[in-house]
Amino acid sequence: SSEVLEAIENVILDVLTSLAQKKAPVLTLANRSDWRNIEFKDSVGLQMIPCSTTKKIRSDCPKSAPKFALMLKILSMIYKMVQSNTYATKRDIYYTDTLLFGSQSVVDNIIDDISCMLKIPRRSLHILSTTKGSVAGNLSYTEEDGTKVNCTCSATAVTVPSNVEGIKNLISHAKFMLIVEKDATFQRLLDDDFCNKLTPCIMITGRGVPDLNTRLLVRKLWDTFQIPIFTLMDADPHGIEIMCIYKYGSVSMSFEAHHLTVPSIKWLGLLPSDLERLNICKDALIPLTKQDQNKLASIQKRPYIAHQPMWKRELEIMAASKMKAEIQVLTSLSSDYLSRVYLPNKLQFGGWI
Repeated sequence: SSEVLEAIENVILDVLTSLAQKKAPVLTLANRSDWRNIEFKDSVGLQMIPCSTTKKIRSDCPKSAPKFALMLKILSMIYKMVQSNTYATKRDIYYTDTLLFGSQSVVDNIIDDISCMLKIPRRSLHILSTTKGSVAGNLSYTEEDGTKVNCTCSATAVTVPSNVEGIKNLISHAKFMLIVEKDATFQRLLDDDFCNKLTPCIMITGRGVPDLNTRLLVRKLWDTFQIPIFTLMDADPHGIEIMCIYKYGSVSMSFEAHHLTVPSIKWLGLLPSDLERLNICKDALIPLTKQDQNKLASIQKRPYIAHQPMWKRELEIMAASKMKAEIQVLTSLSSDYLSRVYLPNKLQFGGWI
C-alpha cells in the first residue's frame, strides 16, 4: 500500500510542480487501445511493450480537461481507500456522484487508465470489479475472510469470488477445467451433472465476455493445479474473440497480461469443422452478418493466429461457409447430445486444437 500511495503522490507532485512553473498540468499514460503498443509472446499472450506510445490528458484543453479533473477526483478516492484499508467496486465509485461522472463506462475507463498510468493492478488500488462469473465442480477453497467454499457438493454454481488474490487452501481432484462461454450452456451441463459423470472437473463461465475476476480465477487455478483447460464456445466470431481473451488477453488490459492469461488453453468446441462432420442441418445454421465478417477478418489478422495453424484453418472454414452456429445447435441431434456424446467423445479422443 505504501507503493500505491507513493505512486499517487508522485502524480500529484508533478501537477503541483507544473502549476508552480505556471504551466498547465498534464497526465501522461500509455495508449492502451493501440495495437502498435502490443507485442505477442507465446508464453504470455498480448503484452504492452515497455516503450509504448503515450497519450496526454491536458488540463488546458477543453476536450480533455473534464477527464483530467475526473482522474484527479478518482485518484483522491483511491488514496483515501488505500490509507483506510477499505475497498469499493467501480459501481460504488460511480454512485458517489452520478451527475459528475455521467456514466458507469466513464468510471470504468478512468480506473483502467489510472491502473495503467501507475503500473499498479486494479486490486492493489482497492477497487473490486463486480463479478458475474460462476464456478462449479470439484473445487474447494477458503476466502480471505475465512469463509470455506465447496463447489463440489452443490447442484448450483458458486459466484466467482470478488477478491481472487485472497483465496487460499485450494483443493481439487479435477482432471481438467472447462470454460463455458454462456450461462445457459453452463446451467445445462450442471443439470446433466457433467462435473461428476465423466471424470471430476471444474467448470467456469464468465457469462460472455469475462470480467477481471473470472480471468484471474482461471489463471489462479492454472497456476495451482496445472491441469488441461478447454473452452466450449459458440462457433461464431464473438465466441472465438471471448476464447482469445482467456487465452491471450485483451488489448486494453495488456499491461496486466501476466496475471490474466493462460496461453495453454485449448479450443474444444464448437469448431466450425464440427458442423460438417456432425452433419448439422443447414437450416439450423445462421448466416454471418456484415459485423460478424468484419470481426472474423480482424481476428484472422491478429499476431497470435499465425502461431495457431489449426485455429487458422477453422477460421478459414467459417469465412468460406459464411455461417455460424450456437452450441445449442447440438440439440437438433438430441436433447442431451452435448453432455452425453459430444463432450465425452471430444475429451476421450483428443478432439481439441
